[in-house]
Amino acid sequence: MKKARLLFIPILIIVALIPASALAQTYLFSLDKLTVDYTINQDGTASIDYTFVFTDAPSASPIDFVDVGLPNSNFSTGDIAAYVDGKPLSYISRSDYQGTGVGVAVGLGSDAIPPGRTGTVRVVIPTLRDVLYPDSQDSNYASTVFAPTYFGSQYVQGQTDMTVVFHLPPGVQPDEPRWHASPSGWPSEPQTGIDDQGQITYTWHNPNARGYEQYKFGASFPAQYVPASAIVHPSFLETLGISADSLISFTMCCGFISFVVFIIWWSVYSTKRRKMQYLPPKVAIEGHGIKRGLTAVEAAILMEEPMDKIMTMILFGAIKKGAATVVQRDPLELDIADPQPDGLRAYEVDFLKAFAEKDKRKRRKELQDMMIALVKSLSNKMKGFSRRETVAYYRDIIKRAWGQVEAAQTPEVKSEKFDEVMEWTMLDKDYEDRTRRVFTGGPVFVPIWWPRYDPGYGRTISSSAGRPASLPTPSGGKGGISLPTLPGATFAAGMVKGVQSFSSSVIGNVTDFTSAVTNKTNPVPVSKSSGGFRGGGGGGCACACACAGCACACAGGGR
Repeated sequence: MKKARLLFIPILIIVALIPASALAQTYLFSLDKLTVDYTINQDGTASIDYTFVFTDAPSASPIDFVDVGLPNSNFSTGDIAAYVDGKPLSYISRSDYQGTGVGVAVGLGSDAIPPGRTGTVRVVIPTLRDVLYPDSQDSNYASTVFAPTYFGSQYVQGQTDMTVVFHLPPGVQPDEPRWHASPSGWPSEPQTGIDDQGQITYTWHNPNARGYEQYKFGASFPAQYVPASAIVHPSFLETLGISADSLISFTMCCGFISFVVFIIWWSVYSTKRRKMQYLPPKVAIEGHGIKRGLTAVEAAILMEEPMDKIMTMILFGAIKKGAATVVQRDPLELDIADPQPDGLRAYEVDFLKAFAEKDKRKRRKELQDMMIALVKSLSNKMKGFSRRETVAYYRDIIKRAWGQVEAAQTPEVKSEKFDEVMEWTMLDKDYEDRTRRVFTGGPVFVPIWWPRYDPGYGRTISSSAGRPASLPTPSGGKGGISLPTLPGATFAAGMVKGVQSFSSSVIGNVTDFTSAVTNKTNPVPVSKSSGGFRGGGGGGCACACACAGCACACAGGGR
């Protein structure tokens, strides 16, 4: 026994000396090898076959997703196949793609590449349309440019042995096609060959490439080898500014301006919306069954409700449990109970700890840390469970909660039921109007926690309702306590006003507050380049012979 104790103590010391940063979840890996076959088929579509060899860093989190950028959205997710170390993968999603532009997220699931290990991921896109454009210097030629997907520079370390192979359409003769200039920094021009299908190939190879840079490769060939319909002719907007003799009508000018305004609006809207998506994408991977036992606050996180609403729910929970009393509503000041009552949840303890901080900036930071911990805790609880089924389950609880309140036949029972299920009713999208409809028109027995919630409770009753007689608590109430009543409209207005004012008082600007949380729980991937490239003229393609149109893959998500 003595030896066991002596051994245990050094182990504790070693664990204590491990930096906290080493325990944090991070993505860091080397892309040892990347091979991609880009094939132009006889029908003018393209097929892309990626093979990635990853080595996960020993201190990093497992590689559980691989984001693959694609030239455009003209593909079917259902046709894509993916494998890890030869095992087929089933989770391939457009919506979970974290990169710039268009692409798919491939989930490795239980076959995620663990820290310190090497794994091979293969992704096959059999059909991609609209990748060919007219050659700007020869109308009889078609042109294509392709850039393999790449990853954020903060995730990739070391060099990559990269091979890119273009397979030209069947029938193209060796002296007919032309390759475009190799990417900047690429060591050599491509090698010409013939594949096992008898198609002409151009092969670019660089043993010292970088997995976080975008490299563009291109080729032109006679257009007669593909259907004319497969060649995309640039639209007016795509050629705008390239053709000097194009005449722009007033209508088109207005249309273009409207288009630009729409793009700007959509960009701002998408950015703001993305900042509010704080739930990590791992939770979206569907498992099986319902995760029961979540609190109303945790269910709100699962539904990605606005954080001001969630913060207000936590505040009400603390008030109901006697852990805090509202001293002043605007700005919000709390009198925190000492000692605190039993039964508080971890996020309620953290919430009260934050409000004990007088400095508003420090308080805001602690509240954000509380939300980050809450989101991560829920993510762990949801492992293996279906988010879709679980959300449906809790939406039904919300519906039944309001049903119990609305079905009550007397003011006593209605007040009692509302007190029991209040947190769940707050999750209803129509909470404010529904609260007014349900309680307006009759008296409401004041909940026992109401004086801790309403600083002006005594003044409100004496001025607006006279001094009502105390009525006994309804059957099933707590002890023999007598509770006063309020007019239903006054009660409803107090609840609604509290939710509205508490939200702004607690966290201020909702978007800024949520964005700081999202940056930790579901960060926006950072890519080295602005992403995809698609042009109608030859200037942007850096071509050896001619290049009118480009079809380039966008940045990967860095996972």
